[in-house]
Amino acid sequence: MRNGQSEAKGKGGTSYGGARPGEEDEEEKEREEEAARRDGINRDETRLGAFGMPQRRAVPRLTTLCLQNLAQHMQSLWAKDYSENYLDEYEFRFVVGPFNDLAGELVQELLELLGTSRRLSRAALHLLLLPHLRQLSLRPCPTLANNALGHLIVTRCQGLSVLDLGGCGRLSPSVLVDLAEGLPRLTRLGLAHTQTNIQVLSAVGSCCHNLRELDVSGCKKVTPRGLRHLGYDPLAQTPGCPALHVLLAHDLEHTEDGDMVAAVAFLLLALPCLEVLAHSALMDALQLLHSQQLDGTKDSEGFPSLEELMRSRGAALEGPPLILPLQQLEYVAEDALGTVHAMCPQAKEVSVWLEDSPSPSGLRELLGWKCLSRVTLGCSGLHGRPLAEVLPLAQGLGARLHTLTLHGFSWQDPLSLPTLLASCPALQSFSAVLEVPPDPQSQEEPPASSPRWATDLLPRGLHQLQSFSLMLSGPVPAAHQPVLGSTLASVLCKALQLQTLRLLSVPFPLDSVLESALAGPGLRELRSLSLAESCVSAGAVWQLLGSDGPLRRLDLSRCPDIYRRDYDGFLQAVRKQRLDLDITWE
Repeated sequence: MRNGQSEAKGKGGTSYGGARPGEEDEEEKEREEEAARRDGINRDETRLGAFGMPQRRAVPRLTTLCLQNLAQHMQSLWAKDYSENYLDEYEFRFVVGPFNDLAGELVQELLELLGTSRRLSRAALHLLLLPHLRQLSLRPCPTLANNALGHLIVTRCQGLSVLDLGGCGRLSPSVLVDLAEGLPRLTRLGLAHTQTNIQVLSAVGSCCHNLRELDVSGCKKVTPRGLRHLGYDPLAQTPGCPALHVLLAHDLEHTEDGDMVAAVAFLLLALPCLEVLAHSALMDALQLLHSQQLDGTKDSEGFPSLEELMRSRGAALEGPPLILPLQQLEYVAEDALGTVHAMCPQAKEVSVWLEDSPSPSGLRELLGWKCLSRVTLGCSGLHGRPLAEVLPLAQGLGARLHTLTLHGFSWQDPLSLPTLLASCPALQSFSAVLEVPPDPQSQEEPPASSPRWATDLLPRGLHQLQSFSLMLSGPVPAAHQPVLGSTLASVLCKALQLQTLRLLSVPFPLDSVLESALAGPGLRELRSLSLAESCVSAGAVWQLLGSDGPLRRLDLSRCPDIYRRDYDGFLQAVRKQRLDLDITWE
């Protein structure tokens, strides 16, 4: 195939590919277009030279070069010798070799390097299971984690404080029990998507007294009774995991929903330091404890009842209210905010799902949380709530609000978006997915020339903002266009610490907005930029590439005005200038 011409096979296999009449002109036209494209690339590269350009690839530090050299020769030298002589020997306590002199942090870095580059073999993993290793993650290589390897970890790495076995489904429950019993210094343990069962959780609750973080998400063998073992040892009649602060338990089986709610309530009472409990039954458990309709009988297998645990927490029935130290609350219904606030007044992060009809107290209940700094609001009804409803909350929280995430709100009032941002001067992260209402009365086309947007819609600025994400659905009405352009220009010009910017599916010309920021001090710290499915031209991208900043990632996926020839030109400039920049386009 050449220049779109088809080739045909004649007798004897001879290939005929001659041009038909009229194709000479097409070939000449393509050659002219190719020459013009190359000339355009050269002009753009010349223009880039006048600017600072994204940073060139940094020279790696000497430690990284040494570890890369070790990783490169691992299989051909040390792993090969170990495979031939010692791989199937499990009697020795540790291996004396060239890696024993490496500090534990360097061993962990070498393991991560081998794992991410997919060069970690069973022999190399055995060689790096050293006594002074403090952190070990087998998540990048779950297929290497078998029962024999589990026994080696217990034998050689008793000083581990962090162990992540996420996805290691080949480790049997008995080996997981041995790991929990044989590694007494663990503070973080990842068991997500493993064969963890009641025996494993019993061992964790009885032996891991220093454990602060535990992940059992996706463990299908975890039962409600198994979870109770994390909070209490029925044999020794002592509390379990007294230092546990974070428990992640997403995607567990729910064959007995009532028992699961009671088990989650048990954990809330039995674990006095618990700050994060990620489980779908958490809200039902809080409602159960708040209602105080508890079973007063003692558990048949030695666990205390919920009523006994309530008394031990100083919150007997009809006595003082129960206060829990939870700091992160997920999937809170709007009408349950009052109950949750009364029980968890120290919460710092709350996600609320709103129906179409607001509750009597509404979002005002969030203003009572004195430590609240991270808020997620999602509209779960058929119709999105107006964005203007969030304004009183933003104005009330003011400088305390560091993270705000919004899903499914309707952007009806054009000024509600800039007013919302101006009310939160301490924002560090903002993300919004907004529904744009249709505007049947307006069929105006975007202005042909680049307008000069106002950049003073945020009088106090967003000096701490590091991440900004905005996604719109539907065409932008004419009344919204000047407000949207000025709002984005104000954010990009005033947020001088911005590192991550995502403007997704924005059906609005972004060239003039980006030009306004690049003309001033904006975007100087930008590291990641996504303009997927948004309206941006190749010229604006060349300006971004010529800007002075540490840009590392640029996503132009499905941008309607970016073509293959543009993408090829970007890549050629990146290669020629040896820039540390990854560009995505499709």
